This record gives sequence, structure tokens and C-alpha cells, in this order.
Amino acid sequence: MTAVPEAVPLYGPEHAADPRHSYELLRAQGPVGRAEIDPGIAVWVITDYRAALHLLQDTDNWTKDTRGWDTEVPADSPVKEPLQWRPSLFFADGEEHAHLRKVITDSFALLDPQHLREVTRRHADTLLDEFTHAGRADLVAQYSRRLPLMVLNTLFGMPDEGAAQLMSAIEALMSTVPQAKQAGEQALTAYLGSLYAMKSERRGRDLTSWFIDHPHGLTPEEVINQVLITQGAAYGTLSGLIANTLAQILSDQRYRGTLTTGSLPIRHAIDEVLWSDPPLAMYSLHRARHSVTFHGRAIEAGEPVMVSYAAVNTCPHTSQATDEEQRSDHKAHLAFAAGPHACPAENIVFVISVAAIERLMGRLPDIALTVPAATLTYQPGPIYRVLTALPCRFTPQTPDSQRATPGNVPLPA
Repeated sequence: MTAVPEAVPLYGPEHAADPRHSYELLRAQGPVGRAEIDPGIAVWVITDYRAALHLLQDTDNWTKDTRGWDTEVPADSPVKEPLQWRPSLFFADGEEHAHLRKVITDSFALLDPQHLREVTRRHADTLLDEFTHAGRADLVAQYSRRLPLMVLNTLFGMPDEGAAQLMSAIEALMSTVPQAKQAGEQALTAYLGSLYAMKSERRGRDLTSWFIDHPHGLTPEEVINQVLITQGAAYGTLSGLIANTLAQILSDQRYRGTLTTGSLPIRHAIDEVLWSDPPLAMYSLHRARHSVTFHGRAIEAGEPVMVSYAAVNTCPHTSQATDEEQRSDHKAHLAFAAGPHACPAENIVFVISVAAIERLMGRLPDIALTVPAATLTYQPGPIYRVLTALPCRFTPQTPDSQRATPGNVPLPA
């Protein structure tokens, strides 16, 4: 047993600039270290691969229910929203979790991958048409932050014009200014209410309709909360993954070959990012059901424990913690968690991300960064690894430029 160590801050510009230093400080404390995710908010953080799997697969000693603890997080804290309890599969255990998760997985299974690609390409073209004539763009503000919400708006059954309402609501909700946050909550509530009313009146081939009609018979509140939590989780992961992967591709010549010189596929870049720079850097908050000794650390009942996917993936001992048969390049990462709460949308994330990146690279084959990759900056925070901007230049396109993927752009494997 060891004494409670000094908490390592996982917020602020220092952590954003060099998160690996923070992970080194945590690893020095052992498989489970102490961290502050916001001033005065301390949690235990797992940085070891085996310890992470033990937590994620153990439902006897750990609960996902954050009620009671989440009230200790100030209302203006940036970690309040993603960790606050809601009646959704993210914060449920046992039969309740299985009941809600079945609705999600069954509905996701009805999504046709080709339809996902077509929806993504259509919305990607809308955004690309706005800036390809300029020869310059910020791919975060003008592409990766907007495209996922446009796609999700369609997949959940809202007309395209609803995407603008969803975007403004999400942006306000992520603010730490109380008035803006409250306005965002009201706007998002109105959006979800309109969506549910529309789908209750007339079903379609969309996720909301399938949630409503699922044999498990969710209540209106349960449907709305599953829409909310899946949209929120997908947005953060998709927007970060598209931006981080574009940064990887644009800064690494291995991905910029041609049919004659060879190049690595987009899917490889995505896997590499999920391993070394995952957009969801830390999550999987669990609380001890009772006092427990976990990997040499005494954890009291109710104390929160989180998994740093980024730290686990880059842990020096990770290669020894995984069987060679399990590892396939970078595909043994825990960026989508594991166990009963593993992300149910992993395949959907890949399809959308590949289509989004392929479309942009296809239409702008000579796109390049306008700043050195080493100078790119990230928003501060413990949960998401999000670029603040991704400034690029390219040959301006005329309005009648062909929307096609040129043969010299690598296609996904």
C-alpha cells in the first residue's frame, strides 16, 4: 500500500502542450495515479494496460453511476457535462445497461455502411464548396467541427436545416460561461423535443425512429437521453478523430505517396492516431462499490477512477501486456474502451471518418499545412485531445471542379 500521492494536473496549457509528461508523472505513481481533472476535482487515473482491462471488465467491484459524486463538480467546470449522470447507457449497470445498450446496438446495426458513406460525402461536399475557392482553410473550424454534426443530424432523422440548430446548441453547451451554457441547454432541449415529436408523428429510416420502435419499449425520456448521449459521444470522437488524422496525414510523407511511389491508407492513419493521439484521451469513469485494493492502491467506496486511453496506449509496458495474436499494428488500442461498456459505434466511426478524410483529400490533392506540425496547439482539458486549428493551403478550385477521388489519392484498406 502507498500513501495518497500529489495529484497531477491534467488541465491547463501545460498539459495540452505536453500530455506525455503528465502521463510520465502519473506512471511514476504506479498503475493507478492521482490526478486533478479541474482545479479541486481529483480522481484516480489508470495508465497501465492490464489495470485498465481489469477495471473495464469488472462489474462486481465498480459502478458507472456517478450520482452523488457528480454534484461535487462545479456547474461551470468543463468536465461537468461529460461526467454528469443521465438516465442513459453510459451511466447504467447490469440489466439496465444491457436493456439500453441493446436498443443502441440493434439500431446501429440497421445503418447501411454505403448510406453512411453517401451521407458523409454529401455533407462534406457542402462544406468543401464553401471554402475550396479560397485556397486556404482552417480544417477544424470549417470542416472537422461541423461535418460530424451534419452527419449525425441526418442519421437521427432531422432535415438538413436542423444541423445549424444542433451546432449552435452544442457549441453553447460546451461553454464555461453560465449564461451561454444555459442557453445551449435550452436550445438542445428544443432540438431534441422537435426531433422526438417529428419522429413520433412520422417514422423514417433513422436512428430515432428505430429507438422509438425497438421491442424494449423505451419511454420518451429514455429515447431522448439515448439520442443525446450517442450524439454527444459520437460528435466529440468524430470531430477530434477527423482533425487529428488529417494532421497526421498532412505532416507525414508516408501518407502522401502516389500509385507509383506507394503510400499508407487512410485507415492506417486513423489507427495510428487512435493509438498515439486519441481524440477521447480519457474517460470510462467508474466508482468503487466498496473499499477495494486495486493494483496496489487503496480506493475508498465511491471514489472515482478513470482510464487514460492515451496513457494506456503509449505505456512502455503495453506491448508486454497484449498477446501478439491480439495485436495488429495499432489495433490493440483502448481508444474505444473494452468490456461491457466498449463503444458500440466503432465501425460507424471508422466509416464516417474514412469517408470524410477521403473526400477532402480527393478534392484537394495538393493540400498542405501552412504552419509546422510541431506548432499545432490543442485545447486544454483532460478528456478530449482537440486541435484548436488546422490551417492549410491548396490550389483554389473552381465551382465546376469535378467532385471525384483522383487516382493518386490513397484509398482506405
